[in-house]
Amino acid sequence: MVPNGVHHADLSSSSGATAPPAQQQQQQAARAVIKNVDMSDEMQQLAVDTAQDALNKFTVEKDIAAHIKREMDRQCGPTWHTVVGANFGSYVTHETNHFIYFYLGKIAFLIWRA
Repeated sequence: MVPNGVHHADLSSSSGATAPPAQQQQQQAARAVIKNVDMSDEMQQLAVDTAQDALNKFTVEKDIAAHIKREMDRQCGPTWHTVVGANFGSYVTHETNHFIYFYLGKIAFLIWRA
């Protein structure tokens, strides 16, 4: 833990290429596999539900990420950041109790507030 309620997270995601729309339909029912988390159970559920909703509505990762960011800002206050994809690395600084990294199927979701 870093002083002043700030955390750093260094994560990598590598699970292959982005799934085509037909495979995304299968991922809609996928169980969330949480890899790293620093947030309340209620907020975790909101993040996973919002990601699932985004997968149902969009096929482009940028649009999925934008939807999640807007919903998290709306429901939990600003300023949220979201990365969505099958292959990325990251190192982020986040507010205490406002970070989650999980998979739905083969797509990784990194959501944090800073």
